[in-house]
Amino acid sequence: MPAALPGRSGPRRRRRLLLLCAGWLLAAACLAGAGAGAGAGCRHRCCPGRNNECWAAGGGRARCYCDEYCEKTGDCCEDYGAVCRRAALDCVVGPWGPWGGCSSRCGAGSTARTRHVAVPPRPGGRPCPDLRQRRGCLGDDALCRTAKEVAMILPDSFKRRPGDAAAPRADAPPSYCGFFRLKQVGAACRRGAWSSRLRREQRVCVECRGAAGSSPRCGGDGLPGARTFWTAAAVAGCQGSWVREALRERCACPRRSLLFV
Repeated sequence: MPAALPGRSGPRRRRRLLLLCAGWLLAAACLAGAGAGAGAGCRHRCCPGRNNECWAAGGGRARCYCDEYCEKTGDCCEDYGAVCRRAALDCVVGPWGPWGGCSSRCGAGSTARTRHVAVPPRPGGRPCPDLRQRRGCLGDDALCRTAKEVAMILPDSFKRRPGDAAAPRADAPPSYCGFFRLKQVGAACRRGAWSSRLRREQRVCVECRGAAGSSPRCGGDGLPGARTFWTAAAVAGCQGSWVREALRERCACPRRSLLFV
């Protein structure tokens, strides 16, 4: 057979060699990548809880995981126990602080106490427990007793005059005035001549002319801005509620006003 002409088969051989070399290089790169992925494992990848992004390349190009949840699903990387468990650190908290004040000055409320994190957890360690506790409480402020008092009132026609036998003593404390906005007036108040003048949203002046005993105030004089209750001392069933708007010391109410009993 005649010998091959020079230059005809040369390019084919070169193409074959190039393709063969490219295949070898591709195979080597794949093997190197698989080896690198398997070797990386959980290093710098330990994650708390469940985290689907916390993975590394395992053997056979399969993913393995480095989150705490992998222990339940059985797909942890081979070095998870050695790497992640060694780095794990449980949360450490300090002691509970004192209970705070009751949220309600009067009646049912709640109180709370807190504690702080002394050592935060590291991946794989136990998370921190609750840092705040609450429980019920009953507010018993001194003002609560005032809010529960019911004022007894009379018209100012019952004022004691200086010439009366029952006039106030010279050492009696000076009078003061409370100004109230009536919020409720019972239907029974229509039975009395003076109580029939009481109307809802009416502003009334009630005078305290010397409190009973050694108390500096009259019972039932209320709390600022709070709704409290009153009853008419001389009219059966006449009662209602009001809100105290002001309190004025050393004061006398004008005529046709009211008195604390």
